[in-house]
Amino acid sequence: MKFSENWLRTFVNPPCSSNELAHALTMAGIEVESIQPVAAIFDKVVVAEVLSVEKHPTADRLKVCNVKTGNAETDLLQIVCGAPNVSVGVKVPCALIGATLPGFTIKKTKLRGIDSAGMLCSAKELGITDATDGLLLLPENAAVGADFRSYYGLDDNVFTLSLTPNRADCLGVLGVAREVAAITAAELTSLAIDRVPGEIENTLNVNVMAPAACPLYCGRIIRGVNLDVLTPLWITQRLERSEIRSINPIVDITNYVLLETGQPMHAFDMAKIAGAIQVRYALPHEKMQLLNDSQVNLTSDMLLIADEHKPLALAGIMGGLDSGVTCGTTDIFLESAFFNPNVISGKSFHLGFSSDSAYRFERGVDFAATRDALERATYLIQAICGGKAGPVTEVRHALPRRYSVNVRVDRVKRVLGIDMTKQQISDYFKRLGFEFSIREDIFNVIPPSYRFDLVIEEDFIEELARIYGYDHIPIHFPRADMAMLPTSEAKHSTAEIKQLLVVRDYQEVINYAFVDAEWELDFVDNGKAIALKNPIASQMSVMRSTLIGSLISNLQFNLNRKQIRVRLFEMGCCFVRSDVSDCEQIEKLAGLCYGDMAFEQWGMPARNVDFYDVKADIEALYRNQNIQFKRFSHPALHPGKAAQICIDDQAVGWLGELHPRWQKKYGLQKNAIVFEVSSESLIPKSLPVAKEISKFPPVRRDIAIIVDNDVTVHSLLTSMYAEKSAIVADISLFDIYRGKGVENTKKSLAFRVLLQDTEKTLTDEEADFAVTSLIKILENKFCATLRN
Repeated sequence: MKFSENWLRTFVNPPCSSNELAHALTMAGIEVESIQPVAAIFDKVVVAEVLSVEKHPTADRLKVCNVKTGNAETDLLQIVCGAPNVSVGVKVPCALIGATLPGFTIKKTKLRGIDSAGMLCSAKELGITDATDGLLLLPENAAVGADFRSYYGLDDNVFTLSLTPNRADCLGVLGVAREVAAITAAELTSLAIDRVPGEIENTLNVNVMAPAACPLYCGRIIRGVNLDVLTPLWITQRLERSEIRSINPIVDITNYVLLETGQPMHAFDMAKIAGAIQVRYALPHEKMQLLNDSQVNLTSDMLLIADEHKPLALAGIMGGLDSGVTCGTTDIFLESAFFNPNVISGKSFHLGFSSDSAYRFERGVDFAATRDALERATYLIQAICGGKAGPVTEVRHALPRRYSVNVRVDRVKRVLGIDMTKQQISDYFKRLGFEFSIREDIFNVIPPSYRFDLVIEEDFIEELARIYGYDHIPIHFPRADMAMLPTSEAKHSTAEIKQLLVVRDYQEVINYAFVDAEWELDFVDNGKAIALKNPIASQMSVMRSTLIGSLISNLQFNLNRKQIRVRLFEMGCCFVRSDVSDCEQIEKLAGLCYGDMAFEQWGMPARNVDFYDVKADIEALYRNQNIQFKRFSHPALHPGKAAQICIDDQAVGWLGELHPRWQKKYGLQKNAIVFEVSSESLIPKSLPVAKEISKFPPVRRDIAIIVDNDVTVHSLLTSMYAEKSAIVADISLFDIYRGKGVENTKKSLAFRVLLQDTEKTLTDEEADFAVTSLIKILENKFCATLRN
């Protein structure tokens, strides 16, 4: 919706600037998309009359004009002009010497040897329009010497509104004026509607055959109109500023009333109407040509205005070409109607074009103003084009009912969060033009005929908020009594576990719990996976019991995109059958490493990630827990390169290198290291225990023993720690040897033993006794022998 600000201010003129007015409208829910001046800034341009025109002696396209400007000092000017439409007697805008136009200044000059003291201007040169077809010709009654900017009303702005579909009442300048008056409390000047009496008795019979689609139809005959007159400048200017071009006086007036009141209208040439007017739905195989030259194949749900033989107009959308008002028209039938929005809605989309009428009718127009719009258009036609009007033919059926709604004062307070008194509410409803009565603390409000969007109590409360001002409603931040929930220090949170892996250079992934049944067979030998009854895809047919398949798929995705180093983890639910349930949910954590151990760099040689790199990551996850790695066989893992992860002798997961069979099947060039553990096993956290720090120096002793190859270091350390002396502070393995001097079935292990007392410096005898005790433990339990 575009309109002239000056036009709006003829109805309501609040004491605020254009920008302040735009802000007030926007804050009330009527968004002002833009404000544009109707013309560029210029000065010293007056209305002038061309008195004579002579051909330029040396230029075929230039003419030498004598121009009357009405200025006492420079009343007659000689101006060289190249416009094709310059002629004797025309009145045009003339820029005087010193005038500043958009982009240049007028100076006295010579054109091909002839003096030129000014410039006759086109609309483009004055910044009024981008197109030009010669000089801007003014009406004959334009006063010579008048300031052109004031005469042409160029100190004006064009407002562009971006209206929501529920505010069809603002699709006319009068509707916007009502809104401005309500928002600013400024006085509204109502549109004066003069009832035009019938001067002739001519009427047309109107037969409304679809009363539900057209509850109100008004029309009248006007004879003897003169279409040779010019549409007044004030009308054409307002139309142009709403981006509607002038066609002829009758069409211009109907368009003007449309913009003014929001009520679409149409005028038919009486000479092209045969018999009575019919408002009906289209018949099978009917066609008609519209004013935009489009040929329409009508359907049975399209409402028509027709005579007894043919369609005249597509009701509420566009008139027909064969019945339109043209230059030879002398008698017209003027129509103003209310059409049910449901009948018009969607037709424009079906036809592939829209119109100003359809845009308004499908949103709802004011049915109480239908007759007034007809009277307004009749008055303007007679004032401009002459003619005699006949009586109004009105056919009325059941119009939409406006039901009253109760608005409770306490409800207003609860919804808006502000104390609004009954007097305030009453004042706001009066400014909005609502009819209401008050009973105790309840307003019984009847919405006006032009507001189809007011149906329930909250609609009226929203109206109060708009007029009060959304920006005036205080902000109340929500308040609630909140307390920190207790958190156990003896547990790791999920976020902590994930963060530890991220710090160790892993990236988290999230995958579907639905997986390919083949993955279950390959990686966990699960031939009885929980199947989905209605899978979304064939490769997502079962519930996963392991996370490894998804991680391998993620690895393939990255390798296909030229990633050479991949480190991923996922924490998610897996689903298995158990003795208790057919579908038990278990949360697991799984990870995958592929490619180089570290990013390529100069400080260390490149090597592939291996079993022990990932084992270190697992040990970091289970820090301060009694973790063990035992020999293990798993369908997904390489034989001999797999380990079961145990905490306090309880299996919690597994770790290993992917089996070569799956490496080949899934197209992996290098080995992938994978692990999977129970999330529950990661939660326990050991709390630190303070103990005294010794002030005395430690003593180091090394023990090198030979044991069988099948004896694990873990079992040796466990036994030594269980029976060690109190002065033994730490025992750790620092060397493993197999080779010359050691039998093939044996291995040599070297342990570092640190001894320290908190009360005194240890003697050699005390240290030797503690170490000897450890050696005896190893000899007795594991048949270990000291290495020479």
